[in-house]
Amino acid sequence: MSITGYLTDFSLPEIFEFIAKGKKTGLLKLWTLSESPRMPVRRYYIWMYNGRIVAAANRLDDQGLVSLIEQQQWMSDRVLDKLVNWCCPYDEPLGCFLKNHGVLKAAQLKKLFIFQVLQPLSYWFKLQNGLFKFQENMPIPRREMTGFSISTTEATLRGLRTLKNWDALASQLPDPNAGLVSIIAGQPRYRLNHLEWQVWEYTKGTVSLWAIAQQLRLPVESVQQIAFRLIAVGLAQEVPLLIDHIPTPEIESLSAELIAEVKMQKVSQSFMHNLIGFLRNKSQDYIN
Repeated sequence: MSITGYLTDFSLPEIFEFIAKGKKTGLLKLWTLSESPRMPVRRYYIWMYNGRIVAAANRLDDQGLVSLIEQQQWMSDRVLDKLVNWCCPYDEPLGCFLKNHGVLKAAQLKKLFIFQVLQPLSYWFKLQNGLFKFQENMPIPRREMTGFSISTTEATLRGLRTLKNWDALASQLPDPNAGLVSIIAGQPRYRLNHLEWQVWEYTKGTVSLWAIAQQLRLPVESVQQIAFRLIAVGLAQEVPLLIDHIPTPEIESLSAELIAEVKMQKVSQSFMHNLIGFLRNKSQDYIN
């Protein structure tokens, strides 16, 4: 199965949610649309296994992870080339092979995974003018794998936390007049940060995001973004709030023309005499 579309129609959080719910395995391609001949097209390749990200690169020659290792200078290029091309079997992740042979430590592989997957997350999520293509059941290049992985849901949470420019997702932010309601039983299974926990405490569907922002003394845009993160990872959903509107009487101001017209008119003496008499009779009725 292959799915192709524009990132303006399907955002990356929606694509990741689709992959996570279906526990998909395959290759997700992202590439930017060039706005001018001088602007190069950027391509990113993200490999999934059972709904988890296991590797990523900006090339398809199986040299992305090798390039990252070379940049760290943990071993000579000659030794690395020999290990990769002559010793490493094709059915074993390169990172696992190097760790099992004492060439790299687990902490070094974790650092490589951060460079390979976690750091680019914020850039992937801010892509606006681009395309995506997900090809299911594509082979995963073992030479691009460190042995570490992260769920697409956790990747969404991390990516949105570091996102500074929300223009690509502005139209998807929840209404500040809406509320949030939890759609899970118990506490979240993800590690929420301090502000996310504070907003999570209001997921009862009774308080608007605007009111939450007021109580937490945060900009309403920040609360909308936090709420979007909780929604994107399947912890909560947006709900409309039923606000009872109590109508209050309004005194309409007289226009200047009407006031001028009233001032120019003379009230007849007989009318004033009848009005005063009417008011006196009403007062006597109340006394009696």
